[in-house]
Amino acid sequence: MTTLNSKIRDIISTYKLSDRQFAIKIGVTQSVIGSMFQKGTEPSSKVIRNTLIAFPEISADWFLRDSGEMFISQNKELERINKLVDTIATLQDTINAKNESIATLTERIKQLESQLTTK
Repeated sequence: MTTLNSKIRDIISTYKLSDRQFAIKIGVTQSVIGSMFQKGTEPSSKVIRNTLIAFPEISADWFLRDSGEMFISQNKELERINKLVDTIATLQDTINAKNESIATLTERIKQLESQLTTK
């Protein structure tokens, strides 16, 4: 499991921020962030809460539970793609079944036509 400090480092890196810029954005002093990284202590609840508020596109599940993608929009887009793939698969199964029915009925029609012409 990735630590919260690592996640914060990922956010800082992704947004190309300095530690100072990040601290200002989340409303804490640079020394809070610097101390957290230097001492390896976990961030306070204020840092966690303010990070999620300052970066609303960051997934709380990713940040807190180490689950899913970093960005909320990636999660939603991935869910949407998976639903579309499921729909396509279901529709393809339906098309295949109908094609089989058509082939069976076409064969039956040929058989019946053959019987009519021989009588």
